Amino acid sequence: MKTNNLLTAFQNDWVSLLTSIVLIGVLYYLARKRINFGYRVLIALGLGLLAGIFFNKGHHDATSVTTIGTIYVDLIKMIVIPLVAASIITSITSLTNVGQLRKLGLKTVGLFLGTTGIAAIIGLLVALLFDPGSGIHQAVPADFQAREVPTVSQVILDLVPTNPISDMAEGNVVPVIVFALFFAVAIVKLSSKKPETVAPVKQFVESFKEIMFQVTKYVVRLTPYGVYALIANMAAKYGWDTLEPLIMLIIATYVALILHFVLTFGGLVSFAAKVNPLKFVRKAYPTIAVAFTTRSSYVTLPVNLEVITKRLRVSPRIASFVAPLGATINMNGCGGVWPAVVSIFVARVYGIDLHLSDYILIVAAAIIASVGVAGVPGPASISTTVVLTTLGLPLEGLGMVLAIDAVVDMGRTAINATGTTVSALVVANSEGEFDREAFDRNEEDPLELNIA
Repeated sequence: MKTNNLLTAFQNDWVSLLTSIVLIGVLYYLARKRINFGYRVLIALGLGLLAGIFFNKGHHDATSVTTIGTIYVDLIKMIVIPLVAASIITSITSLTNVGQLRKLGLKTVGLFLGTTGIAAIIGLLVALLFDPGSGIHQAVPADFQAREVPTVSQVILDLVPTNPISDMAEGNVVPVIVFALFFAVAIVKLSSKKPETVAPVKQFVESFKEIMFQVTKYVVRLTPYGVYALIANMAAKYGWDTLEPLIMLIIATYVALILHFVLTFGGLVSFAAKVNPLKFVRKAYPTIAVAFTTRSSYVTLPVNLEVITKRLRVSPRIASFVAPLGATINMNGCGGVWPAVVSIFVARVYGIDLHLSDYILIVAAAIIASVGVAGVPGPASISTTVVLTTLGLPLEGLGMVLAIDAVVDMGRTAINATGTTVSALVVANSEGEFDREAFDRNEEDPLELNIA
């Protein structure tokens, strides 16, 4: 009897394994045919959902699929600490002329981080209202240990590094970021006094960052396969009903993004820049459209520079500083709204209670992580990983939301790019470098929107 049971289990596992090999082969074929990455992720979502329902209906063991998903999650964990540390150091040390640009830099970075914090608060409130994790109940991983609920003072103390090497080894992301901030500021300070001393360090960190970017690209390329495995595993456990809470997660995310667009951006444009928000949206539409369709802040950057200078009539000096910095640091959608919504989702799915101190930590971690993932490929996943790790939530929950990443990434990127445009307008207005008369006269140069 035991032999028959083992044989049956072996056969059931092989059904899921062979099915997965075929479907992963299909995804690989699409990659070889250079099908758009976002489309491949959506296809992986569909294939994983169908395969999982098939496994669920046929009572097939999905252990092999679970293994593939676990490997993908582990690879994400692997890159977080070195990637974030290198990115935050280089993002700060790139401001070589700190003396001249201190005032401009403080305004710009302050706007980026402030609006990201507001975005995280809006995402948090919307997620608590919509409760997108209801309907899914996952068992907490065997190696997961629940944290004691810390006091607010303890939350602040936990942000301060005591031993950065130990923090790196233990995966404590936020203390590593704080140490990186001190390290970067020290480099900038010494660069003006002893440039020859810090030059080798700057070159090493820059080279290390580029290497980590390449490693990250390798991991990001595996996303369709990881999405397939993770959603198939979840669907195999819960069947068709699994999709419902994911749809609610999409809705909650877009509601939060729209609220941030209307309330935060609309408020800044109306009251800080004293510009009609409807006129701003009409002029900034090319940036919003290109960001939404390409899902890339870097691809949108040339268009955004044109929009800021030729349609919004901001001076080239402000535009050339704010726009490139915004493409790297401004993460209202990817680093603000999304990690907050996902944190509530994951906590709900795994039945982990969050408290006021946790909510404060979500916002603080989102703000800090938005700088730490500056310019990183796939910043939303990395910043969400940082926030989940900081909260002590199971990273396996990230695999569930990666299945719908392509769907929400369009809105997230549009919010990121629009936030940069808004910040450029507000900073230019405060510096007296916004040509309001030309803006009001509707003088606009045509834009070349053909993106390769």
